[in-house]
Amino acid sequence: MKTTPVASDIAQIRLVNNKTEAHPFCFVCSGSNPMGLALRYEPQTDGSVSAKFLGHSALEGYSGLLHGGVIAAMLDGAMTNCLFAHGIRGLTAELKVRYHESVAASEEVFLQAWLDDDAHELFQLRAELKQGGAVKASATGKFMKQHE
Repeated sequence: MKTTPVASDIAQIRLVNNKTEAHPFCFVCSGSNPMGLALRYEPQTDGSVSAKFLGHSALEGYSGLLHGGVIAAMLDGAMTNCLFAHGIRGLTAELKVRYHESVAASEEVFLQAWLDDDAHELFQLRAELKQGGAVKASATGKFMKQHE
């Protein structure tokens, strides 16, 4: 593991710049998409990013439960924004999601993602979705560096 914590202000600038340029209409993290989630990921001093989100019934799968695909999208978005905060643009190469417990659609969730390995052109990350303090879903992902 080669990663080091990034000063939050520098990470915030990197995150905003990369998100604005690379994801201007992203379903997960852009405020410009009227159909999107508009999650606001914030860099943390340990090098991770986090966000809070309050769902609603339009995002349900089963009655009262957040749809699994929405959960996967939020975890993927957390990992992508973590890369952005580290000054990296990456495309999802592999996403593995584990659903630990159901997630209530209308209760706040907390998302966090960490960059575990940036030693190669394939970046490895992990993310968690918590609700009520319990991990409800987690993911690992591999991301390919986006070449311009």
